[in-house]
Amino acid sequence: MAEKLWSGKTYGSGRMHRWLIGFLRYVDVRFLYAVSAVFIVPVCLIINSSRKSSYNYFRKIHGFGRWRSAWLTYLNHYHFAQSVIDKFAMYAGKRFEVEVDHMEEFTKRANGEEGFLHFSAHVGNYEIAGYTLVSERKRIHAVVYGFEKQSVMQNRTGMFDKTNIGMISIKEDMSHLYEIDKALCNGDIVSFPTDRSAGATKCVEAMFLGHKTKFPMGPFSVATMRSLDVLAVNVMKVSRRKYKAYVTPLQYDKNAPRREQIKQLADAFAAELEKRVKEYPTQWFNLYDFWN
Repeated sequence: MAEKLWSGKTYGSGRMHRWLIGFLRYVDVRFLYAVSAVFIVPVCLIINSSRKSSYNYFRKIHGFGRWRSAWLTYLNHYHFAQSVIDKFAMYAGKRFEVEVDHMEEFTKRANGEEGFLHFSAHVGNYEIAGYTLVSERKRIHAVVYGFEKQSVMQNRTGMFDKTNIGMISIKEDMSHLYEIDKALCNGDIVSFPTDRSAGATKCVEAMFLGHKTKFPMGPFSVATMRSLDVLAVNVMKVSRRKYKAYVTPLQYDKNAPRREQIKQLADAFAAELEKRVKEYPTQWFNLYDFWN
């Protein structure tokens, strides 16, 4: 179901994306926020099945009442629209203030010899971290969906090149695994999206928001193969011009049997993600039946 409801691509054509970037060079993001709130989001709620998944997320997973769940479903889609607008605003050269919680955890590892990993999720606006959590010593390799729109990939590349960040595209021939291994051998940083199991051949279960949830095993397996440090990084919008990045070390017993290490790491990631989602419930952007 997840694969059918989520294509992994940013909506719109390359021409539309270029127009939006050009538009945002001269227009305040608040104008597009207003257009989204009044016109785009209501239309999406009418024609898009994501409203059902979003409503069920608030009603069944969080246990909110019907009217509150309906209102939060609207806010969920509105905040998603804001995150997309903010991403293109960055491509247009605009900047947002980012407060980093526990920056020292990143700095300490960035100054060390060993590579380490970032685990992220489809909450808030993780791409903002690409312009804040940067290291001159270590290159960051962001593992990304390999079939994203060319216009989005080109803009990401242009922005990331300025901050010592490269991208590793997930490929069907699995050649991205060699790129990941090479980056870690060089003592660099690899960043994984770790919440979507759609298409993953192997998964690990962890309790998340009171339900058994499948997470892709790949990122946990990569970390435990070399007993590497892992940071959970979630970047949440707190106001119109400000985000807050939460950097949290994920603890696991590096001397335990590997299968147990994977389970401990998955549990730690799920617990940290749950903490952020409870604090910012409308910034959960897996707009499909995540628990099915």
